[in-house]
Amino acid sequence: MLGLWRKIRRTGRVAEPAPARDLTVAGDGARPAAGLGGSVQVRHVDAGSCNGCEVEIGSAFGPVYDAERYGARLVASPRHADALVVTGVVTRNMAEPLRRTFEAVPGPKVVVAVGDCARNCGVFAGAYGAVGAVSEVVPVDVEIAGCPPRPEAIVEGLRKLTGR
Repeated sequence: MLGLWRKIRRTGRVAEPAPARDLTVAGDGARPAAGLGGSVQVRHVDAGSCNGCEVEIGSAFGPVYDAERYGARLVASPRHADALVVTGVVTRNMAEPLRRTFEAVPGPKVVVAVGDCARNCGVFAGAYGAVGAVSEVVPVDVEIAGCPPRPEAIVEGLRKLTGR
């Protein structure tokens, strides 16, 4: 921490984090949320994760990485959201609530699968209680890899949505 303080004192700013290389944008590579304007309201859904991704999402929206400065804001209701951020493998108990949450988001809507479990079931592949990956239940526009993904990767994925 002391080294970071010295760097801030010397240069007057903190360097941008290294770009994450584990982001996949589905489709033709165009900005998935082009019709949303400059900011995106995000609703987070935990479909059955181990809570590792939630800790990193909390860090991404915390004071260090501050995803809100790029126009992404967490909201409490899917009716107010433009995008769903889904973590974890979809369990049997969460498949229908995830579908209903997806249907409650007004269009145009975007789905972001965060973490290896949301992308391809990760270590829970073939588990009894797992229905499958998020893409097997709702259409996914952006995937962020990692177990758990780093906050920089989550912020980069949200920046792809907002265009900032």
